[in-house]
Amino acid sequence: MSLALPAEERTARSAGRRPAKNRPMRVLFHVTGVLCAALFLAPIAFVVLGSLRSASETVRPPLPPWPEGEPSLASYARLDAFGDGILTYAGNSLFVALGTTVLTILVSVLAGYGFSRHRFPMKGLAFVLILATIMIPFQSILTPLFLILAKLGLQNTLSGLVLIYTTLQLPFSVFMMRNAFDAVPKEIEEAARIEGVTGLRLLVFVMGPLVLPGIVTVGLFAFLNAWNEFLAALVLLTDQSKFTLPVLMTAVRSGHYGAVDWGAVQAGVTVMMIPCLLLFLILQRFYIRGLTAGAVK
Repeated sequence: MSLALPAEERTARSAGRRPAKNRPMRVLFHVTGVLCAALFLAPIAFVVLGSLRSASETVRPPLPPWPEGEPSLASYARLDAFGDGILTYAGNSLFVALGTTVLTILVSVLAGYGFSRHRFPMKGLAFVLILATIMIPFQSILTPLFLILAKLGLQNTLSGLVLIYTTLQLPFSVFMMRNAFDAVPKEIEEAARIEGVTGLRLLVFVMGPLVLPGIVTVGLFAFLNAWNEFLAALVLLTDQSKFTLPVLMTAVRSGHYGAVDWGAVQAGVTVMMIPCLLLFLILQRFYIRGLTAGAVK
């Protein structure tokens, strides 16, 4: 039986190219990718272009999405004139998101390292109980959380909101960090101990760089969830000056006497998208590696 390849295929392989018969599949693959990308990017483009319409154009049908006249920033000016200004509410959201991210990373790294490297009684049961809390709907425990924060004097505070978001994010984060630490060979840790690196220095300077993708993934999830969360902020915050951006968008959406300023709404949505898009684009390579950490022994 001859194993010789056709002349065209041999020529393509010798030149470092794929055979010509695969070109239609590659073209179909790229066309499908472009169409899917356009499908997902279209709503974002519609919102951004709609926020640049003038006040008279915002009440018209959304198609075509681009402004008919000169692009205008009037929608952003009206959004900034609402309440205490967009910078105040963006600062509240940023404080809550960053606080949740830092606290989640700190607790989940310590807990993940403990579950991965240390032995203690009922270790498996404790880990299962932590994961089991994911199955509890957040809405069912919102009233007890409200009462607990009221007893602690943290109701209607951004710090209390940070604690709530961190609590909700920890089960998934601890699971991710334990998998990340499990993927690191124990020989590396043992070699560091022989060199005299122990305790917190071992965790920060030796293990930290090795599990950086997992840390970035946990932080990215915590930031995005805290930045976009609406229900807890709506229930726990009663002072308008402490509203986060999702709650602000509800107030803008309500309008005066039932009128909706769609331009201001689209401007607010555009402002909310910017940090999420930038963070994901900057950290996406760590994010993908973090999700697959521990998948392969």
